[in-house]
Amino acid sequence: MRLGLAAILGGSIGLEREIKHRPAGLRTNLFICLGAAMFTLLSDQLAVKYIGDHTRIAAQIIPGIGFIGAGSIIHSRDDLVTGITSAATLFVVASVGMAVGGGLYLTAIFSTVLIIVCLFLLGNAEGRLNLKLQLHGYEVTGQNSEDMTAEINRVLEMIHAMPLDVQIAATKQHIRLQFDVEANRRCQDEVLRGLRASTILEKVTALGQVQPE
Repeated sequence: MRLGLAAILGGSIGLEREIKHRPAGLRTNLFICLGAAMFTLLSDQLAVKYIGDHTRIAAQIIPGIGFIGAGSIIHSRDDLVTGITSAATLFVVASVGMAVGGGLYLTAIFSTVLIIVCLFLLGNAEGRLNLKLQLHGYEVTGQNSEDMTAEINRVLEMIHAMPLDVQIAATKQHIRLQFDVEANRRCQDEVLRGLRASTILEKVTALGQVQPE
């Protein structure tokens, strides 16, 4: 029963991460919560059977999760560090599993609800209040790559930004150019409006957020 509840709670948090296309998604959070509950149960039951410290195995969960969390943090470019939210989520998911394994069901359920609410509401609030820089991808098409690049730079100059990770591919009909922009939500909206108002760019497609939390 405890392991089943741990799987449900961990999967619920992981589902939110999966919906947002984060690296640590449904299965990762489910297994970490299940594993933490299992180790907590083993720590207690093995201590009873072999007469030992009831918290010895469970105490090693924290450094173990810290190791996994460090692996989910990516230093991608310059001072840009991504994956911190995912690492922090894994840390609290392990604590939920330990609570279930220790029989603290109400604490585990309340914590799960609180975590999901914070992930949904605070993430949306950061975007709406323009508190956080986001990395968004765009794809534009045109006939001349130099003219397209100059036009993109003109639009981005309004928000004092530069195109990142620019990729160019030629087809028989036109030239495709993909790039990323790092800015808050308000500036991303300005960029999209500026690109779509351009007479040089034939088609503009917003690819959405590409930076994991």
